[in-house]
Amino acid sequence: VQLQASGGGLVQAGGSLRLSCAASGRTFSIHRMGWFRQAPGKERDLVARVMWSSGRTSYADSVKGRFTISRDDAKNTVHLQMNSLKPEDTAVYYCNADTLYPDYSGTWHAQKYWGQGTQVTVSS
Repeated sequence: VQLQASGGGLVQAGGSLRLSCAASGRTFSIHRMGWFRQAPGKERDLVARVMWSSGRTSYADSVKGRFTISRDDAKNTVHLQMNSLKPEDTAVYYCNADTLYPDYSGTWHAQKYWGQGTQVTVSS
């Protein structure tokens, strides 16, 4: 699976940005997709995730009510709409896809894929 992220940039506090991530390749094996972020000197943390089959979403507490993740099945794309941005949202955002598929013997395999990071900077 290949992931191509787009969006990001510089915005003032209170503004909005939209990130997109298009998946290609073995997209039939995608189990869930999401966005992580990593600020300088910090670990990479989950921001939001969507289950590919059910559409069920989950969010980090810090972004609940401000960020919305959505998926476009036809285009194998996920979007992250970020509203009411805060300076603490500044980070490199990474698109992620987790795949789950059986081999010929019925053994299930899981793999994690990452897109290139995209910088989001929120000025105060």
